[in-house]
This record gives sequence, C-alpha cells and structure tokens, in this order.
Amino acid sequence: MQIPYTVAARPDTGLHNSKLGIWLFLASEVMLFGALFSSYILLRVAAPEWPHGSAILNVPLATLNTVVLIASSVTMVMSWASLMLKDFTKYRRYMGLTIVCGLVFLVVKVFEYGAKFSAGTFPGEDLFFATYFTLTGLHGLHVVGGIIVNTYFWGPGSRMWNTEPRRFTNRVEVAGLYWHFVDLVWIFLFPTLYLL
Repeated sequence: MQIPYTVAARPDTGLHNSKLGIWLFLASEVMLFGALFSSYILLRVAAPEWPHGSAILNVPLATLNTVVLIASSVTMVMSWASLMLKDFTKYRRYMGLTIVCGLVFLVVKVFEYGAKFSAGTFPGEDLFFATYFTLTGLHGLHVVGGIIVNTYFWGPGSRMWNTEPRRFTNRVEVAGLYWHFVDLVWIFLFPTLYLL
C-alpha cells in the first residue's frame, strides 16, 4: 500500500505525511540516545572512580564544535525561511553554509579522535572511553547522514523547486527537523561527557 503525498495537512493528525514520519523516526532516535545516556549515567554512578571529562578531553575543540552546530541550526532555519519567502538563491547559500558547518564539525572531531588514537587511547582503554567513543561516534554518523540529505537537497534534489516548490519546502523542513535533533543531541553530549 502506498501512502500518497498530501499538500494539505492530514485531517486526522494535522500534519503532512512526511512530518508525521520524521516525528515518529525522531521518537525512535530519542529512545536510542536516551538508552545510551541512561547507560552512561548508570555506569558513571556505579563506578568508584570515574575520570573527569575536562581533564582528559579537549574542551576547547568541543566548545568550537558546539558553536559550529548551533550556527548550523540557524543556517538550516534560514534556508527553510528563504524557501518560504520564495528566494531560492538565499536557500542555496544557507543550505550550503549548513553543509559546511556539518563538515567542519566532522573535521574537528577527526582531529580530536586522531589525538586520542595517536596517544594510544582507544575505545577498549576503559569504560569512560568506551562510552565516549560510542556516544560521539554514533552522533558523528548521524551528522554524516544529515550532511548527505542536505547535500542532496542542495544539489540534485533542488530541481523539485521548479516543479513542486511547496513539496520541496516541506522536504527541507523535514530535513531541518532531523538536523535540529542532531544538534540537540550534541548539546546534551557536550556537557555530559566534556564538562561533568
């Protein structure tokens, strides 16, 4: 059975199919990251000695990454707002900035991981690094997924603007909801791992 795309909101939910779908998907992602955060907290509370993240992790780099991701959320909103204002040129500019911010985040994370690996610190080192690499690695994969989707909408997927601008705008909004979720996860990861 195929669920058709609807331009108008569904009468039973008040949402477009795509928005309903992304909210259901994000609910499953909340459960995934919620389970990982809960495990981290339980492990930390039960451990007699738990290293302080700021003593062994690069807080300035993580702070830079936090600023970069918050900026990317702003540019993501501006790309969607540009479509709502029917300004495709501004949309491309802001979506391009969102993609660049995501790439900057990953490059900084590669430098951070590289420093740990060159110092001989790996996920199997201890419980702290096992959870650190699991949480930040999974988050990094989500950033990669968001970059791929945003790049598609910046590039070949943007042809839909010429034929179905309203549908294209809805798709960008849905991609934005995912991107904001990825940013929100980092806003919780940063203080939990690096500062507490």
